[in-house]
Amino acid sequence: MSETLLAVLLVTSSAKGSSLVYRWPPHPLTQPRLARPLPRHDTTCIHADNPWRAAHASQPSNPCDAYVPEEDDYRWHRPNTDRSRALSFSHGRSHPASRRASPSKDMKDSLVIEGTHELHIPEEHDELLGYSSEFLASILCPHSAMCHQKFELVVDELAFIGHPVCAEHDGAWRFRPEKSKSASRGRGSRKGPAQSPHAEDDGTTPDTTVKDLPTSSGTWLQTFHLVMVLDLPDPSSSASGNIAKYFDTIYEQIVFAMTAVMYQEQVLHNFVETECDKLGALKDDYIKQGKAFSTYLDDALKASSIAAAMKTLYESIKDGCIAQLTIHEFPLELQLPPHLDALLHNEDPLENDYADREGDDEDEYGAAAWGPEMSFAWRLPALAPWKSLLRLDDEAEPELYLKLRGPQLSTEDREVAEQLLKFLDMASVTLNLADMASLLDWDLESQVFPTVRWLVHHRRAKIVDVVHPGLKTVFTTPQKLPAPLADLSAEFSRAFSHPSIPPLPKLLSQISTNSNNHFYGAVVGNRDMVPAYHDVVLWLLKRDLLVPLHLRVRIVATSALKEKVRVKRELARARRQHIRRRSLSEHAARRAPPPPDAAPRTRDRSAGSAHAGSDAPDSSPVDYWMSMSPKSARRQARQMSPPPARAHRRDRSLSMLYGRADAGATVPKVAGAEEEDVSLFDDDLLEVASLGTDDGGAQPWDHARPSMIADPARASALERQWLAAMSEGKDPHLARRFEHINQYFDGKCSADEILYKADISRRHLREVLHHYDEHLQTFLHPA
Repeated sequence: MSETLLAVLLVTSSAKGSSLVYRWPPHPLTQPRLARPLPRHDTTCIHADNPWRAAHASQPSNPCDAYVPEEDDYRWHRPNTDRSRALSFSHGRSHPASRRASPSKDMKDSLVIEGTHELHIPEEHDELLGYSSEFLASILCPHSAMCHQKFELVVDELAFIGHPVCAEHDGAWRFRPEKSKSASRGRGSRKGPAQSPHAEDDGTTPDTTVKDLPTSSGTWLQTFHLVMVLDLPDPSSSASGNIAKYFDTIYEQIVFAMTAVMYQEQVLHNFVETECDKLGALKDDYIKQGKAFSTYLDDALKASSIAAAMKTLYESIKDGCIAQLTIHEFPLELQLPPHLDALLHNEDPLENDYADREGDDEDEYGAAAWGPEMSFAWRLPALAPWKSLLRLDDEAEPELYLKLRGPQLSTEDREVAEQLLKFLDMASVTLNLADMASLLDWDLESQVFPTVRWLVHHRRAKIVDVVHPGLKTVFTTPQKLPAPLADLSAEFSRAFSHPSIPPLPKLLSQISTNSNNHFYGAVVGNRDMVPAYHDVVLWLLKRDLLVPLHLRVRIVATSALKEKVRVKRELARARRQHIRRRSLSEHAARRAPPPPDAAPRTRDRSAGSAHAGSDAPDSSPVDYWMSMSPKSARRQARQMSPPPARAHRRDRSLSMLYGRADAGATVPKVAGAEEEDVSLFDDDLLEVASLGTDDGGAQPWDHARPSMIADPARASALERQWLAAMSEGKDPHLARRFEHINQYFDGKCSADEILYKADISRRHLREVLHHYDEHLQTFLHPA
């Protein structure tokens, strides 16, 4: 909003009309706008403006002339800037004469000095942004029916955002009761709602809520409206659809909060009306005396706390810091998201503040963890247990400690303050939030995270990655410095005067040229200098001059590993097929009819059985089938075929498994085979489906090439075989550890995240990375 904020206005209305009581800054100016593209008339585009000039042939300039118009000719001017001042509204008082004898007298008469002519109000007092002050006041004080809700008005290049409030119909200021929620719909009792014990005889309930609320009977104030005036962004430079969100954020974070406090003080103490009386009387006196308008604004800051609060609010928003205000001894802190202005630029779109994060972990620790107030335009890192906290208020630390230990705190507040001080003393970039919760014996979700949110929201701390105690953390430099290098170097030299610490430009050069080495090896190199460089790292992190690089891991299935798994699978498949063929042959031998030259059926059954048993080892079902006549062979084949339903289901399964036209070829089944024989074939199909065909979507030519296992946590059956083959020949304890943590080797989880989620030590992680080095790809990434 620092780009678009033009002014802060306070407008009031009474029975006599509306008036602009106070504004800041004194003379706001809008950014110049172009009515047409402004060409740069150099040797290459001297006639770049010819199309426009040719379309306006009535202009005195000739399109073929080398005449270059002035830059002001290209600027867009508001249509009403050239209107006659006589058409403007009549000049009224800065505030109604509430304590004068004749309130019904025309306001213009009150500005007539005895024995003189009518007072002329200087233009600087009356004009604002090209409009009359009285005209702006009239449109910014709406009817009472439009009060107590969001106000948004766009006129030309100006946008007015506010929340007008008004007194009740009887002229008294009182709190409005909250709207009662309607009865929930659904199945309920048909007897109707229970009657209130305080109900009147006619069944109505008296409105005791409004009677019990505090009231303030004002003498003249009917409406007041705190307005933020914005320079409407150029549509060509603002992202479509973001302007509404931009206005909503300003309204919710600034306008509504400040109006609510002012409304409360007006109801309880008639504060706003009293302040407006001071400002209006002071302005009228300065106009009568002919003093400069700037003098009035400066003196008003001393006379009115509202004027001082408006000035502080404007300057704080322009500076991008927290506005610390006091409205009738009521402390108030207001701020806008640091990256709100990025919404207005297509070339730098706002990352939906962790709303665009993908994955369950990102949603859990991203925008949802920060809450609705800090989930938009803050660009905060994940509020995760493996992150650390960096304090930013070292200079204000004594003041903070005095406030938290002050005698004005109640017993309950003192206990909370002691817990906060204990947390601040424990905070360090070498500890993650989970370790801090363990050391403090706090609950991570209900105690640590709310404290961190409060500190970050008040800009007393920021979330960073954990820094190794020995500074063995890999850093790199940002792509763009947050401030000029000369200013940063001068500040760095004042902060660090040790002869072993190089100047800031040289230090940043050492870090950027040794991005593959940690900070200790690239810069420090001496254990005795670790404490001194620890302060240097903190100084750089506070100013966003260091970007930590995170170690991430991915799993690679090499060609040799794939070939090894393929050979094992082929051997297993051949073994299963051999067992199946032998089983079918045994069934065929037991169920086959006797040969044609066998003895008649009237022969003794025991002898036939003995003969069949003696010939079984030397005979083959295939040889016997080939010895039959064609007619007998077809009949025998029909007897050995499976039922049509099972054959169809098996053909379809084979087609799905192998994807070949000949997959429908059926395997002969011996007629009359027991049920366990059929289940043996079905189990074999399932085993082939899980081992022989699930290749994770890979094509046959992919098996000879190395490939990544994209998501080990959801690995396919073939990828699980590759993972298992990586652990062959490894120590059993190491293999179990690899099996436990390889689900995080997806290239998205950082090393700190793996340590926390897998609950292992850094040494154990290094062991896994070392022993499985041939199958792992490690890399550093700043995100």
